[in-house]
Amino acid sequence: MGRSRKGRDISGWLVVDKPPGMTSNAVVGKVRWAFGAKKAGHAGTLDPAATGVLAVALGEATKTVPFVTDALKAYRFTVRLGAATNTDDAEGEVIATSDTRPGDDDIRAALPRFAGDIEQVPPQFSAVKVDGARAYAMARAGEEVEIAARPLYVDSLTMLSRPDADHVELEMVCGKGGYVRAIARDLGEVLGCLGHVESLRRVWSGPFDAEEGVSLDRIEALAKTPEIDALLHPLERGLVDLPELPTTPDGAAKLRNGNPGIVLASDAEYGDEAWASLDGRAVAVGIYKAGELHPSRVFNN
Repeated sequence: MGRSRKGRDISGWLVVDKPPGMTSNAVVGKVRWAFGAKKAGHAGTLDPAATGVLAVALGEATKTVPFVTDALKAYRFTVRLGAATNTDDAEGEVIATSDTRPGDDDIRAALPRFAGDIEQVPPQFSAVKVDGARAYAMARAGEEVEIAARPLYVDSLTMLSRPDADHVELEMVCGKGGYVRAIARDLGEVLGCLGHVESLRRVWSGPFDAEEGVSLDRIEALAKTPEIDALLHPLERGLVDLPELPTTPDGAAKLRNGNPGIVLASDAEYGDEAWASLDGRAVAVGIYKAGELHPSRVFNN
């Protein structure tokens, strides 16, 4: 028999303003320790060098992670023109250079080809699995990795500023699974000047914004104290993109037992994924059918 996981049964979302130099999993571990939480996870990895929104779910909120992961996210990043690296960011080794520098109009003209439904080849140094092994592990071993292109939805890619001839600042809003480093690499190739990401910040992720992000310093200062719980957002924040269907106490009891439960009128249509609430608190997520919610996951909330 495996050992039970120790920790508090505490649930909610914490919006961390991730500092550079840490992996996303290391941040999750720090948050779990600070709250003494039994369970924690995040909704979308950030590269170690990147900063910004890392949404960390505790307890029952981990059941809402897929809905935040699937939501749109926004990134602001600076592309260094004139050099390609083996990691497609400033952490890597320069492997090629170019003296070509495109004009502002050339950059703007190239951006639309990276919007909409596109195909993107992840960087060599990425967590993508190739023949059962992580691409970054193979790349570090000096192997040439063949990575298949993957679909990505890019809602928008816009030029924010051109600080100098060697740099351009961009903002991208995209769906899950996107690599900003690959956008910088491919843009540099299209412009004929090469390029890589010099800095990257996620400014929002689904319902969570960087302005509400909490620093690790503050989390560490409040660790293991009663005051730290005030930093949490309710788990319902992870469900804001789904229709909310109020239910009755009897309906809530049935849903919590994994059975269909009656829900009250809403704008949800037959077959929609939605969540049932009782007094504003999440009871279950499931499929709406003819006045009932058929649960796929329930909350001890």
